[in-house]
Amino acid sequence: MKIAFVGKGGSGKTTLSSLFIRHLVEQALPTLAIDADINQHLATALGSTEEESLTLPTLGEHLPLIKDYLRGHNPRISSAEAMIKTTPPGAGSRLMSVVEDNPIYSACMRDVGGARLMVTGPFTDEDLGVACYHSKVGAAELLLNHMVDGIGEYVVVDMTAGADSFASGLFTRFDLTALVCEPTLRSVGVYRQYLNYAKDFGIRIAVIGNKICDADDLAFLREHVGENLLCWIGRSAHVRAAERGDVRPIADLEPDNRRALATIQEALDAVTRDWVTYQRQAVEFHVRNAKAWAGEDLVAQIDPDFILLPDTESGQPVELATRP
Repeated sequence: MKIAFVGKGGSGKTTLSSLFIRHLVEQALPTLAIDADINQHLATALGSTEEESLTLPTLGEHLPLIKDYLRGHNPRISSAEAMIKTTPPGAGSRLMSVVEDNPIYSACMRDVGGARLMVTGPFTDEDLGVACYHSKVGAAELLLNHMVDGIGEYVVVDMTAGADSFASGLFTRFDLTALVCEPTLRSVGVYRQYLNYAKDFGIRIAVIGNKICDADDLAFLREHVGENLLCWIGRSAHVRAAERGDVRPIADLEPDNRRALATIQEALDAVTRDWVTYQRQAVEFHVRNAKAWAGEDLVAQIDPDFILLPDTESGQPVELATRP
């Protein structure tokens, strides 16, 4: 299953992402974590030192490798250079799972806190003033378009703040979007903006209350987000220690907060992915990007006969068994 953590800047989405990742890892569940936030703090939240986090390989610097590998032998894609962030898979493309070994993982993935972590990468000096952050996130979108996560596998993405993820089709790649919301008008405003943008795409949004101190905080969120409030995290000594660099075992998290993580997992596990819609949305956003800026000739990259369909016995998409 794929889950994204989104929310207002400073709402605690990186903290919630790291807690949920560690909750999955403790259960020995295969977990792929992707830091797609411009601030790139997920590694340290998972227990890496600042120095170690600065040496992590990035998806951005390995974009040519990513494109070349995913292109595979797809005859509709003339070259790796012709691929853009929305290029969907087709017959001959290479697909990815969470647990396999492949050149992309070898180059871009590192084990941090028991999770398989990949980071999009921060701005470099060369990017300043000439590049937008979506050039970094595009690598993550390509990966998720080609990701065939199987039963019991999880992909957890810490997204950039606010509604920036709507600048691409990345927001449609998730089975559940966990919107981290503080009991403040500004945070609720981001929730309403996200809800408005997502309403026409069938996006499942669950609000996770954060920094809840008392009954008034909870009542405020219930008033403004209603039934979308899935659960909430209270003020936590465990989290405060982690923010000081003291990352303690997830088993030491306060019981109520630990139950909130289990509630998120239950909501995610309850989703049945609509593979037809998943592929259709990837195609729709590729067409939009081709016509808007990349060149309408790239519409020809779409394989109209290709779709990922799960095998009824294994739960794995059929195409996984036949990839080159």
